[in-house]
Amino acid sequence: MTSSIYLTMAGWTSDKFRLSCLDNQGLKRALLKMLILDSSNSNGRNGGKRGNIESDRTAAEYLVDQGAPNNKSLLSFFAINALELSAPASPVLLERNAPAIPSGWLQLSGHPKSIAPVANGIVRKRVTGPADAEVLAYRLLTLDSHAAKVGPKFLGVHQTPDGEHFIELQDLLHGFVDPNVMDIKVGFRTFSENEVSNTTLREDLYRKMVAVDPSAPTPEEHQRKAITKLRYMLFRENMSSSQEKGFRIEALKMRGSSPVTDMKTVKTSHEIAGTIAHFVNRRKSVVKDMLKRLRQMRSLIEKSEFFQRHQVVGSSIFIVYDDHKVGVWLIDFAKALPLPADVRVDHRRRWALGNCEEGLLYGFDELIRTLDDVYRSLQTNRR
Repeated sequence: MTSSIYLTMAGWTSDKFRLSCLDNQGLKRALLKMLILDSSNSNGRNGGKRGNIESDRTAAEYLVDQGAPNNKSLLSFFAINALELSAPASPVLLERNAPAIPSGWLQLSGHPKSIAPVANGIVRKRVTGPADAEVLAYRLLTLDSHAAKVGPKFLGVHQTPDGEHFIELQDLLHGFVDPNVMDIKVGFRTFSENEVSNTTLREDLYRKMVAVDPSAPTPEEHQRKAITKLRYMLFRENMSSSQEKGFRIEALKMRGSSPVTDMKTVKTSHEIAGTIAHFVNRRKSVVKDMLKRLRQMRSLIEKSEFFQRHQVVGSSIFIVYDDHKVGVWLIDFAKALPLPADVRVDHRRRWALGNCEEGLLYGFDELIRTLDDVYRSLQTNRR
């Protein structure tokens, strides 16, 4: 399942960016919000430093001040919607409990109408309820001192009067100015084992495969004119670099350019390295910061009790940088599922049905190795 990425061609008015109300979900949630907002204010106004959450004003307020849509509005919605939904958003989220979605939105991938912004560097993402897999994952991530440093800040669960539930998360683009953004899907697979356990032969999936590549089915599959869902999902993953490298570049947005979302076929080492070199604008300092953060994240994941007890499928590495800083996070935990009691994973072994491996750390290893190569090539080319 791909990350939801949206862009808007219309500006937002100031009344649409209102403060997020502190509901009655508990004092802890309220204090979390206050702590984040207060610490960002202290860092920005008093110390002149900028953290992950903008200190002086929100991205929305900046746009209001500017009075016109620009690249910042595009990127704001790109980042806001880099968080994948496990189900389409309801009208409650889109019409009554969040700013109205402006006309001119272009959905690039993922579920339609899946997420909505709230003011002050917070986004809301619909979930099925308090027991939703992603809610449970974020609660456990927050309690894990290592895992909590890997992804966006979890600010709690919001329930509407109609009984709809949403998780509130840190807007990862908040505090960046006109940055470049990249989404990298990590792991050998983006589907759960439950999704492909059914061995029923399906003619519709055979037709989909043939439409993409008529030579892909085996002679037996051509004769049956049907394949299993597992066969189709593996075929789809093999079209990208996921099977070989444990990651694939999903999409990117460069400053001053239109977003590029047809990145799944960037497959060879040469193509991937070239794409990353272009993304970093051949800036060694950016690559160095990315490598430092990715190595830190890998170490945190290896030490984390959460990641020892969960398979993490379909997550993305979200990278953003501007002229002043670089940010890297792991996002999308809708398929972060507890392991069976008798199963252990190291996140590096190849997946086979039943072993629950997904290649999360293998993907980190390969991405770090690729960035090392890019860094060395940039050094060589400047001599």
